[in-house]
Amino acid sequence: MKKSISPVVSPFRDILVILFFFAGISPVFMTAEPLYSPTWGFRMDLPEGYTYRGGNGTDRFSFFSDGQGGLDAAVYAGTAYPSPEALTADIQKRLGNRGEIVFFEYRNKKAALLELAFAAGEGAAFEGWGLCVELAKGGEPTGPSSPPWLVALAYGPAGKGELQNLHLSALDSIAPSEADRYAPGPITEFTYPRGGRVTAKPAGLDLPVPLREFDAQGAQALVDREFAVLRLYGNSPVRKEAWARFYRAVYRDSFERLAGAAFALERYWNVPAGNDPADPGTTAAPDRALAEKALNWVQSFTYERDLLGSDFVNLVSAAFEGRGDCDSRALLWALILEQANIPGAIMVSAEYKHAMGLADLPGTGARFPLGDTRWLVAETTAPVSLGRIRADVSEISRWMGIRFE
Repeated sequence: MKKSISPVVSPFRDILVILFFFAGISPVFMTAEPLYSPTWGFRMDLPEGYTYRGGNGTDRFSFFSDGQGGLDAAVYAGTAYPSPEALTADIQKRLGNRGEIVFFEYRNKKAALLELAFAAGEGAAFEGWGLCVELAKGGEPTGPSSPPWLVALAYGPAGKGELQNLHLSALDSIAPSEADRYAPGPITEFTYPRGGRVTAKPAGLDLPVPLREFDAQGAQALVDREFAVLRLYGNSPVRKEAWARFYRAVYRDSFERLAGAAFALERYWNVPAGNDPADPGTTAAPDRALAEKALNWVQSFTYERDLLGSDFVNLVSAAFEGRGDCDSRALLWALILEQANIPGAIMVSAEYKHAMGLADLPGTGARFPLGDTRWLVAETTAPVSLGRIRADVSEISRWMGIRFE
């Protein structure tokens, strides 16, 4: 870690003493897996490489990365902060922060976005962003006075513009409650409001389904930012983990956006059990029949890549415009299955430069081991049945499986 970051004092050290119980999480860990607080019910999926570097295990936690980014998180509970205005005013004063504050609502919870510009340690200048958002302890609605607040400050040395996306990605990964776990994050929701309700037709189908006016724009903005974050890892030892996090971020952002479409498609494809096309003469269960219908649909999309951009079509545009590369289609297919309560996942390969869908379904076909399950594979870019895979891309060791639970 570079000398300019190692002596940095957590900005929370001189802020009010608070009650922060990160129950159930070890005080020393890497962030390869999303973090969850069972006491307060919130989640964070920090960028790869952030490590625990400070705090006392009860009221504050600090993380730093080799890329010189940092994040401090704390919960203010049982205090005299009835509003985000009162809390952020105190933070501004104690940090000596010169940045602006904007207040907004995130999914019926009060929130604030802070622009960070402050000095710490021996006068070193820092920049970044902060998020303050209301929590609901134990999943219960908070009362009218002094609700618990989660505050997270993501920051790094001033003048390093390449860290801005890293900071925003870290904050956007926060899900304040279980209900927010599969919804657009607070930063994306603030910067790209979803707009009013409209209807649109999934690609190639005469089926009006509900959508929000600006879902495609917001979904693409998330993709572009997370791809910029992914590029920061270059040949890093945790590049594969960062790659998996990219897909987790896209999946989380798109799940609720496409919930209405997925439900409508499930009803549209509600076909009775029939012959298994991969094994004539046998019967396919309804879940497998639905998975086959969804697979046939994404296989019909136009193959498209954007080598000058993120090289990933957001899932809303993929679904309604019928276009995308292998990973867009595989992720969309897995999302549709999960919406229908069929376990779905994806597998990706840097060596093969390919992605495929995975489903926990019975029946014949090629399978990929992930966790304790052998998943049925789904080729989304060629017109083949569920469970078929080309021999030249079938070496298991060259694939990485990704789940989204």
